[in-house]
Amino acid sequence: MLDFLSSSWPWYVTGPLLGLMVPLLLIVGNKQFGVSSSLQHLCAAALPLKAAYFKYDWKAQAWNLALIGGVIVGAAIAVSLLDGAAAPALSQSARELFASWGVASIDALQPAELFSLQHLFSTRSLVALLFGGFLVGFGARYAGGCTSGHAVMGLSLLSVGSLVAVIGFFIGGLLVSHLLVPIVMAL
Repeated sequence: MLDFLSSSWPWYVTGPLLGLMVPLLLIVGNKQFGVSSSLQHLCAAALPLKAAYFKYDWKAQAWNLALIGGVIVGAAIAVSLLDGAAAPALSQSARELFASWGVASIDALQPAELFSLQHLFSTRSLVALLFGGFLVGFGARYAGGCTSGHAVMGLSLLSVGSLVAVIGFFIGGLLVSHLLVPIVMAL
């Protein structure tokens, strides 16, 4: 059983399983799948903030916090028991591209040249983590949801705004990966 759980599952299995979460949440609980607002719920629950943005009935969204807790516990189980920290299989051309950026070995989910404790306070890591984190967090809230939320939930609801957002995410991802990542990796 562990071999089955720890091996990679093909897209045609995992995609439909994830896709079935959307109608299941809608039919069973009248809830929309998404996680980008969970930090707002957590702050509203745990911190005595006076901003109007945090003054709402966060308890009505407690299910979302439980979902995030499940994601965290599931990831911990995958990494500790199911070899979830192993790097995915990469093509030779991808390995050559990473090598041209100075990423020598891809044997973990994150390149050590960016994410190890030894390199944590390097210019390259600070730019990638702080600036990238800010852009992702701000963008997710500004766009009314994250990439996964718009792609999975928004498109299933036939939202034109989500379609525009997903197209923008892909264009932005392509531009950043081809234009900005080589600059950051050269720092």
